[in-house]
Amino acid sequence: MRELKERRTAANPVLLCERAGGVVTLTLHRPEQFNALSEGLLTELDTALADIASDEAARVVVIAGSGRAFCAGHDLKEMRAH
Repeated sequence: MRELKERRTAANPVLLCERAGGVVTLTLHRPEQFNALSEGLLTELDTALADIASDEAARVVVIAGSGRAFCAGHDLKEMRAH
């Protein structure tokens, strides 16, 4: 099994989640990499979306990016490393 280089920690999350009533905002949080989709971020996003899908109080999901870019696409450096 491959070890993921990027690990989510409470001090440095790769995905932020906020709720205001029935609106859930997920923010991609890798601004230094223009929010490129790493394996760790994709895993967190998949888990968050699955949790939201089973939450009857959630009505809307907004996906945003922190920093200057929404998302630069897949993390090519990580892809090349595998």
